[in-house]
Amino acid sequence: MNSSDRTPADLLRSALSADPARPLVTFYDDATGERVELSVATFANWVAKTANLLQGDLAAEPGDRLALLLPAHWQSAVWLLACSSVGVVADVQGDPAAAGLVVTGPDTLERARACRGERVALALRPLGGRFPQAPEGFADYAVEVPSQGDRFAPFAPVDADAPALAVGGAELTGAQLVARAREDAGALGLVPGSRLLTGRTYDTWEGLSTGLFAPLAAGGSVVLCRHIGQLDADGLAKRVESERVTNTAV
Repeated sequence: MNSSDRTPADLLRSALSADPARPLVTFYDDATGERVELSVATFANWVAKTANLLQGDLAAEPGDRLALLLPAHWQSAVWLLACSSVGVVADVQGDPAAAGLVVTGPDTLERARACRGERVALALRPLGGRFPQAPEGFADYAVEVPSQGDRFAPFAPVDADAPALAVGGAELTGAQLVARAREDAGALGLVPGSRLLTGRTYDTWEGLSTGLFAPLAAGGSVVLCRHIGQLDADGLAKRVESERVTNTAV
């Protein structure tokens, strides 16, 4: 990747420039049987649409705090990069009452109601499906995002030295996040083209790094497995083979 990249959004732009067709995120939900594969280009398109929703319809500005109440999921990865694109602080599993915006899955709707600002809910259904009926007080992400623009330009430049991510009681700037992701990529043995399989959750730095940031920083890709505990040893071995996995962090 480009050595001058200083934010996660920079990493994504470099990946898009290098090889837009290669896989970036392959997502499995072993509770439902869902599998979704997103190329760099497709992932970047989702990020652009989500960043446009965040900056435009939700009026988010650099420095705003967004409580991200989502599990390890491909749409969670999209929101993390959208926040970086706008300059919004993604507070993973943070307090909605202390945030200006909240993004939640179906299991944390009641907790998310503590946010007095904009609220967005994701059904987390296969293929990014919408809720049968939008939860009261929330915008349905699957309804709002398709009409957003496919290209994104921030209203204000994103400061790489400003806070970008809060998780597990720690806060990282964009530059610190990229540096840690690169360190983790090295420790995991990731190189361009690596395929890292992980079943870690998204509520810790380790989970976020293995599940998105380290593979992105290395020029590799991630096979992100939710509910991997429901997969037996034989099933896991078959997945490693079929997905051409080169590294694991389960």
